[in-house]
Amino acid sequence: MAKKKKKATLKKEVEFCYRGYTLAKLKKMKLEEIAELLPARQRRKLKRGLREEEEKLLEKLRRRDEVRTHLRDMIVLPSMVGKKIGIHNGKTYEYVEIKPEMMGHYLGEFALTRKRVVHGAAGVGATRASKYVPLK
Repeated sequence: MAKKKKKATLKKEVEFCYRGYTLAKLKKMKLEEIAELLPARQRRKLKRGLREEEEKLLEKLRRRDEVRTHLRDMIVLPSMVGKKIGIHNGKTYEYVEIKPEMMGHYLGEFALTRKRVVHGAAGVGATRASKYVPLK
């Protein structure tokens, strides 16, 4: 029997598309055109116009690649892709690399404000039963 030779198949890297538009096309679009592609809540916010702080953040992002901000309600726009943004979570800044898949979401979604609860040992006034801690 003849052995079949396996052909080496290379996976083609799929280019990112948002609602049928490539990232390069999205970056060339005006803010009003981008707003039409976003979900309703984000579209409404962009239709009303960006606040002064949000405009300043976009201007800083044009000049620098790394910025810190408290604006958790800022929408991720195509011009932000590839930048590193420090998002305030109430205590510290969590640095997030903005990827194309994050477009249309809010910055606050990527910096969680609550952390997981890890319970310690029982307190001083605890009963004997509550002091029991399983070995595993």
